[in-house]
Amino acid sequence: DVQLVESGGGLAQPGGSLRLSCAASGFTFTSWTMSWVRQAEGQAIEGVARITVDCDTHYRDSVQGRFIISRDNANNTVDLHLNSLKTEDTAIYYCVRGSYGSAVRGQGTQVTFSS
Repeated sequence: DVQLVESGGGLAQPGGSLRLSCAASGFTFTSWTMSWVRQAEGQAIEGVARITVDCDTHYRDSVQGRFIISRDNANNTVDLHLNSLKTEDTAIYYCVRGSYGSAVRGQGTQVTFSS
């Protein structure tokens, strides 16, 4: 079975950084584009970052230059480095097998901000 297990969320401060990690199993990781999407409370899911099998990347405009997606094909992991965090980055972040519209995703990890 496909499994995507996210970790690394938590409390952040504006301007701070977090690293989210996704451990993938149950499929041929090297054959798939991997993505991160997020969902803020009461909002629709939105694509955040995507990395192809050739390590080409795409970012939504609002995170371009702040977030970095990377993948480790030896360990079947995909990370999302969140830098220069803003309060509007508050959301549950999901690791996705495939591109932004894929329904195959993990259980999510929450990113929130301390006051």
